[in-house]
Amino acid sequence: MILGIIPARGGSKGIPRKNIKMIAGKPLIAWTIDAAKASKKMDRFVVSTEDSEIAKISKKCGAEVIDRPIELATDEATTLSALQHALSKIEADAIVLLQPTSPVRGAGMIDTCIKRFQDTCADSLATGFICKFMEYGTYTQRRQDLKGFFYDDGNIYVIKSELIKDGKLIGKKAECVKTTREQNVEIDDEFDFWMAEQILFKYGK
Repeated sequence: MILGIIPARGGSKGIPRKNIKMIAGKPLIAWTIDAAKASKKMDRFVVSTEDSEIAKISKKCGAEVIDRPIELATDEATTLSALQHALSKIEADAIVLLQPTSPVRGAGMIDTCIKRFQDTCADSLATGFICKFMEYGTYTQRRQDLKGFFYDDGNIYVIKSELIKDGKLIGKKAECVKTTREQNVEIDDEFDFWMAEQILFKYGK
């Protein structure tokens, strides 16, 4: 079984109540829930949260919710711990990690990633882009000539459950799916939020 997991804790320092803040006409988390509902290759998906308001809104949007222990929803708690908790409640062969803070996903994007994961017999897969950022003073080449490296954008991850149970997010056979700059947007601060909203308005049209 392929299980989608949407981790959404209540605490957020940069943008208070970020996961349920209204953006482009609906709560932020609703964009990810709608994308999960549209997937044909995920067998089931859940929202993992310790927050009653997030749980209520998620259910209203059509998501199944699992209660995450408060100690796994602190600033120090990791996403890995949330995934491990979800897998302790629901058995699955692989999980699809969908973070609400990356709300821009084209139609069929989740299923494209799952298909790539299955077709390549990968252990893990991530979406992202080729990054050419380098520390000032460390290069002399033109930016166009830099090889760059693959940077995961936080949008979609597909991971074998056995890896997560072993405390890992990346396997020996890791696959990558390149996404567009619009899909790369990840909300950490107010500027990111504003930019994501402009993109979502565009997608909505």
